Amino acid sequence: MRSKDNLAQHFRLKPAQIKALAKLGLHNIISLLYHFPSRYVGEKDVLLAKITSQGIRKSWRKRVPIAEMTLQDIAGKKIKAIWFSQAYMAKKFTEGSLVRLSGKSKEYRGTLSFTNPIIELASELEANGPLFQLPVNRRLLGNLVPVYPESHGVSSLWLTHAIQKILKSGILKQLEDPIPKEILQKYKLPSLAHSLIYIHTPKRESDARVARKRFSFQEIFFIQLERQRQKREYGQKSAYNINGKISAKEFTKRMKFTPTKAQTQALDSIIRDMNRAQPMMRLLEGDVGSGKTFVAAAAAYAVIENGFHVAYMAPTEILAKQHFESFIEFYKHLPNIKIGLLTGSECRKFPSKISHPSTSLKAGTHISRALMLKRIATGQMNIVIGTHAHIAESVKWAKLALVIIDEQHRFGTKQRAALVNKPHPASYAPHLLSMTATPIPRTLALTIYGDLDLTLLDESPPGRKPIITKVVKMRERRVVYEHIREEIKSGQQAYVICPRIDEPDPEKELVIETKDVKSETEKLGNEIFPEFVVGMIHGKMSGNEKNEIMHEFANGEIHILVATSVVEVGVNIPNATIIIIEGAERFGLAQLHQLRGRVLRSSHQAHCYLFTSREDTSVPKRLRVIEKAKNGFELAEYDLKLRGPGALGGGRQWGVSDVGMEALQNLKMVEAARTEAKLLLDSNPTLKNYPFLSAQLESNANLPHFE
Repeated sequence: MRSKDNLAQHFRLKPAQIKALAKLGLHNIISLLYHFPSRYVGEKDVLLAKITSQGIRKSWRKRVPIAEMTLQDIAGKKIKAIWFSQAYMAKKFTEGSLVRLSGKSKEYRGTLSFTNPIIELASELEANGPLFQLPVNRRLLGNLVPVYPESHGVSSLWLTHAIQKILKSGILKQLEDPIPKEILQKYKLPSLAHSLIYIHTPKRESDARVARKRFSFQEIFFIQLERQRQKREYGQKSAYNINGKISAKEFTKRMKFTPTKAQTQALDSIIRDMNRAQPMMRLLEGDVGSGKTFVAAAAAYAVIENGFHVAYMAPTEILAKQHFESFIEFYKHLPNIKIGLLTGSECRKFPSKISHPSTSLKAGTHISRALMLKRIATGQMNIVIGTHAHIAESVKWAKLALVIIDEQHRFGTKQRAALVNKPHPASYAPHLLSMTATPIPRTLALTIYGDLDLTLLDESPPGRKPIITKVVKMRERRVVYEHIREEIKSGQQAYVICPRIDEPDPEKELVIETKDVKSETEKLGNEIFPEFVVGMIHGKMSGNEKNEIMHEFANGEIHILVATSVVEVGVNIPNATIIIIEGAERFGLAQLHQLRGRVLRSSHQAHCYLFTSREDTSVPKRLRVIEKAKNGFELAEYDLKLRGPGALGGGRQWGVSDVGMEALQNLKMVEAARTEAKLLLDSNPTLKNYPFLSAQLESNANLPHFE
């Protein structure tokens, strides 16, 4: 049996089964072996059988109703099942139905009997699966039974027997271990073959734990190895030497505020990195409102003063335009600096001698895309702020020395590489500064950003008051609405965030009690705040529509803006100091923190109200945590512990599997994987002595994809 054989070659699969397996990402033998159990249950017997008869009787003494069922397996062996005080079980299924029984059983005079077993209707697919091709098979897997993630049409039971068939085929002898033996021995980790046996057929919980530990280490080690290799390859390129220490200080002195100590230290690190012949690769991680944009503007100024150019890439047009306007504010006293805006829908420039009736000085002047591309190529634009439009082949730079990527996690590695690896006339690679306001645990940062040097902004600008966060139950809403009314009368503005855009269609989807943008806009404007202007914004609007709404909100023409999480990242309206988040229990902690950061943009006291959609008195524990948490980093660490490895930040957005995420609760394991990856590359930069490991990395067979 070859490891890459298609599953259809070994199992009789119907089209629906193939589709269900594909949905689980299972296409070949290796992928099936790496489909690990999500949990285990105690000793039980599991089998498929057909119902031949059923009925109800009462116990002899206490007259307790008993449901009885007689079944038969494929070999014709008789099976009995009874349920005490559950008479309805005798009417739950029809005679002739194929069912799945699981529970403890005993055999008496050739008849297998179950008492109060779990019984489920088996699918047609299971009827043709490996289990029903066997007669009754008791104690299938020793002391623990694995429970696998399943899909409609492929049950955990089907997967159990399919994997057992593969394990018994002798394939483990053919598999080469991707982790070098010396590393396994150093950390006392089992081999690949033993780990696969332990994780799929554990006799004790300790067997499963040691196997999961090995696979956790393997996944993090592979990620670290790939990241460290990327860092080495990029670091071997030549970069423009930026001697910007003096210019950065001059830029800082012109500001109307004093930078925090964290901002000053971060800028010093960036300038020091760029004053080398190798390209910088740095991640600037700062909580909401910590001043990352200022650090980026100061670093960009140092590059521009040295005669080079800067590309700034943001994930959305709204955010790109906002940064364009922010950089105009930073550089407006420097008329020689040319700033451009490049998105899929428009191009602008600043400064300009040509006035335009539809734009203000702050918004710059519209120019054609062709003219923008010409100015970039000829070096007439010092800094261009844009979206994914930056990575188009038509965008060519003269002396691109610094690439700034905002909200790093919103871009895939291929998108990032497409920008930093753009061909340059002098074959120089630009310095890279990635930024993120998304709070993530240190272990996760060391893993997914393993190719970047980390810098933290752990201070807020002076004068900023902590956001007052409060969980609000249904009966307390009226008080909050009155507070918002008073704040708006005094000149403030508010956001209202809803989980969805429209009301659910009961014929197409499950109806869940959640607020939607359109209905809530109408309700707030007509019933609750008729004296104020209520607007809405959501992802289905065109770019121009969203820009117009945000422009009106920024100018104070809209008092309350109802939105989806489209305003989650970077939107900066200093006058908006109140945010309501409807259905807060449906958001992850990281996203809630990002959303409430929208109102931390001024020295005015900000409020965040977490509205729950529950009528009862219970409030999720994690919402109580966000009421008290001081910063996003504290929240991220708590989120990892509270919700479990696989749930952090909304699932698999980081591209790490559930098993890999388990390693992220263990800082020592992450650091060990990082250390071993570096040592291996120090001694074998091309992995020549480890051809199988090199091949695994090249094929990305076991690597996550950050897309």
